Order: sequence, then structure tokens, then C-alpha cells
Amino acid sequence: MKKIILYSIVLLAVPLLWSGCKKSNYPGGTISAYIPLFDLRSLYKGSDVTLNIDNMFGSTSISAVVVSDHSGKNLPAGLLIVQDKRRLGELRGIAIPIGADAAKYVPGDSVTINVEGGVLKRIDGILQITNIPSSKIEKKASNVPIPPNRVPSSFILANPEKYESTLVVIVKGGFDPLPQPTDVLQGDKMVNDGFDNITLHTEVNATFANKTLPISANFYGIILNTVTTDGQLKPQHRLRTASDIAVLSSTIEIPSAIITGWIADPMGTDANNEYIQFLATRDINFTTTPFSVVSSNNAGASTPQIYPTNGWALGDLRTYKFNLTSGTVSKGQYFYVGGANKLINSTGSTSIASSKWIRSFNYSTTNGDGFGTKTSNLLANSGNAYGIAIFEGTTVDASTKPIDVVFVSTGGQLYQAGPPEVGFRIANTDFYDIVNPITLAQQPFYRAGTNTLNFAYHPNAVADQGYYYKLGGIYSVTLGKWVKARAANYLQLSKTSTISAIEQDHFIKSVDASGNTVKTDTITVTKIK
Repeated sequence: MKKIILYSIVLLAVPLLWSGCKKSNYPGGTISAYIPLFDLRSLYKGSDVTLNIDNMFGSTSISAVVVSDHSGKNLPAGLLIVQDKRRLGELRGIAIPIGADAAKYVPGDSVTINVEGGVLKRIDGILQITNIPSSKIEKKASNVPIPPNRVPSSFILANPEKYESTLVVIVKGGFDPLPQPTDVLQGDKMVNDGFDNITLHTEVNATFANKTLPISANFYGIILNTVTTDGQLKPQHRLRTASDIAVLSSTIEIPSAIITGWIADPMGTDANNEYIQFLATRDINFTTTPFSVVSSNNAGASTPQIYPTNGWALGDLRTYKFNLTSGTVSKGQYFYVGGANKLINSTGSTSIASSKWIRSFNYSTTNGDGFGTKTSNLLANSGNAYGIAIFEGTTVDASTKPIDVVFVSTGGQLYQAGPPEVGFRIANTDFYDIVNPITLAQQPFYRAGTNTLNFAYHPNAVADQGYYYKLGGIYSVTLGKWVKARAANYLQLSKTSTISAIEQDHFIKSVDASGNTVKTDTITVTKIK
């Protein structure tokens, strides 16, 4: 009987204990008092949101770093702008209208802000937390480092909400159209960084409104949005002070020709059938102004198997040179360098001999002009890197800088930091910078510093498939820069393909009297002005 009573007590106690433990299914730990701005911004769905502990997932405050600086008088008055990176490494910002007290804070101030009771709303295009008195803001530290956040303008234009109220740097920005000596920052100016045009807005009363426009600079500033008539967000880049402009150059370097395509692995034998396509940006008489083209093959079988101590002039099977010393091309005209067969896709394919060939000979039986051993492959097919460079003049040595250069892939002995530092020199292009545009450190070689971009081998290509690398972008001769960076389009040629396949609807040369492109193409467009 005692056992029955004992069992009954235990059975009754179990549900009591279970119910006593089942007050919450929270696994333990303490909810942070600080909600990441990534999560806070996500609460806004198009209508005002009053912030409370429930919709902030148990939090009451934000912890962030100030990026606004009102000393330059170019930000909306009274807005304190802060950012954080507390969620998934995603940088987000927010604006808080606090009146005159906003000017008391400077970039690098670390603050905590109790936002409970605030109202999340979009005012004049900018998402803000209103109803926050200055008494709810507490400064915790000063001079907190803010790492430079380089963001291409095309990214900002594609997703203005993501970058709103964050500090970004537009790198290698130039104005479109090219500024006149009397042009100043005041108003809305279009800045191009090689990805797209973005509006740089400067208030009439900004302390730097009358500063002369630089040719090329890094522009630090805060992204603020406006709303278009159709309800879309339109970003503006707002400098804070004159020191947000880091001038890079006061001159324009315009290459006489740019690399626009090539075939490295035609359908059939490669020997004497590879060629490279160029586009002239000015009239060129090669007899009076000679050029040279150098290819680099870094396949495992190419010798010498060393780092390029003599740069593009390494020679043997690693680099091969063509001298361009006769013939003429007109501005906006294609020209070709390569094998003597002048066929579009190796043996048995269409002849393109009637095109503008400036230099061609049988590189499989003849050594290069000055260096390069006869070879069946100018350009690698192995997966290792290969490169193409064009130079003004026919003297190429370890110190010679090309006017344009492209690389495919990354494998092989390409760059050694040293000392001594050796590698293949690059030009200032859409992909490469001789000087790091942010740190201003020298980086004159491919694979040095930030010069790590390259085109890729076709992801599904196998040998002898006849893929032509057709580069597309927008190059403005007037601005002396790529305003749309080049991208590779992999065009598979057949034996019956014609020259139009690699020229037509590629880089469009026709422009009107104002320099605007007459014909547009969904694949690639360029401006030759």
C-alpha cells in the first residue's frame, strides 16, 4: 500500500515539475540591449514604426559609430548619422534628427542611443529614427577607427537602401562631362568611378562649395537618398568636408589603343592561328609612331620557370613580342596582331585577311621581334595565367610600362614581392592601378597590392572549341578612362563565322555631335569621342 502511495506521489510530481520548468522555451543567455542597425532598418516596411522592446526582439538601444560631420555644412541640418556592423558583418547606417546637438558629434565618436519610443520613418527620402531626445544619447569613446569602405557606384545605384546613411568612398572618381577650369563643386555633379555615374551633391552654403573640380580623386562621403516622382529611391553622395576629397591626378592619360578581344584556343591547331584585336582611340601612323605588343604564356611547360625578373621582356617561351612599325589606323577602328594565317577560327575557317592587320607572321616558325622563341602557343590553355600588353614604342624591358594590359587566370610564376620586387608591369586601367588609390602605396605589377583582378577561362570550355574572348565596356576618350569596366563575353565561333561576329555589336563607334552613342547594344557599348 505504501508503494502504491509513493508511486502516486511521484507520478503527480512529474507533471508539476514539468509545468514548473516550462515557463519559457528560451535556451538561456541574455538578450543584448543593442539591436543591430541591419535588424532595425528591416522593421520598416513602408509605413511608420514605433519602436518598442517587443518589435526590437527584446532590445532597447543601438550602439554605433558617428560618421556625420556638420562642420562642412553639406549634410542635412540636425541629423546625427551613425553606422554599425553588428549583424553578419553587414554595414548599415541610420539618421537621427536631434537638432543643433548633432553638430556636437564628430566622426569616430562611439555612442549608445536608447531608441525605445522612437519612430522609424522615411523623411525626404532618408530613413530616420525620430522622437529621440539628446538625453538618450551617451558618448562612450572618441577617435574610433572607421575603415575605408570602397563601394562601386553601380552597387549603390542598384541598392540605395542598403548603403543609405553609411560612409563610403568612391574610388578613382572623375566628373562626366570633363570639368572646365572654372567648374566648382556646388550643385549636382556626375561622378564616374569606372562602374557608373552617381550624383555628387554639394549644398550652395557648403564651406567647400566653390572648390575647383579635380580631374581624378577619391570621394569620401555619406550616401543619402531622395525619392523620385515614381517613388523610387535615388542616391546622392554627400561629402562632409573638403578633406573628404583625396586628389589622385591632375592630368589625363589616354592610351592610343585598347585591347578588345582575342582567341587563345581556336578550333584546330593553335600554331599560327591565334590573334589579338585592338581598338584605336586616335589616328595612328605606326611608321612614325611605332608600338609593340607582347604576349605572356605562363603554362607549366613554358620556360624559363622563374619569376619575371625582366618583366614583359622575360623572353623564351614566357613572353613573345611583335613590333608594330608600319601601317595606319583611324580613331575608332579595329586592328589585329597575330598569326600569318589570318583565319577567324583556325584551319578551314573564314579568312579575315581583309581586316586591318598591322603585324602578322608565323610565330610557330619565327622568333619574336627582339625576344620570344618560336612557339605553337602565344597564350596559355593550361589553366595558368596568360597576359597581353600593348606598349608605345618598340623598346620593352623590365622598367617599361604598357598603355593597356589584360590577364586571364592567376596560375604560374607571376609576381614576387622580393626584395627585389619583380613581375609584369600594369597600366592604369579599369582593372589595375599603379598606385593603390586608397593607401597611395606603389603597386606597379600584376598580383601586387590590389591588382588581383583578371578575366577567367571559360568555365565550360574544353580544348579546341574556338572560344573568342570578346571584351565589353564603355571607354570615353574625352574622359580618358573606362566609365564601364570591361567584362568578358565568351563567343563560340564556328568555321563559318565572319568578321562581324567579333566586331559588329561589340564596341559601337558611332556618336552624335554631342558625343553620345548613336547605337546602343545590350551586350557592350563604347564611346569613342
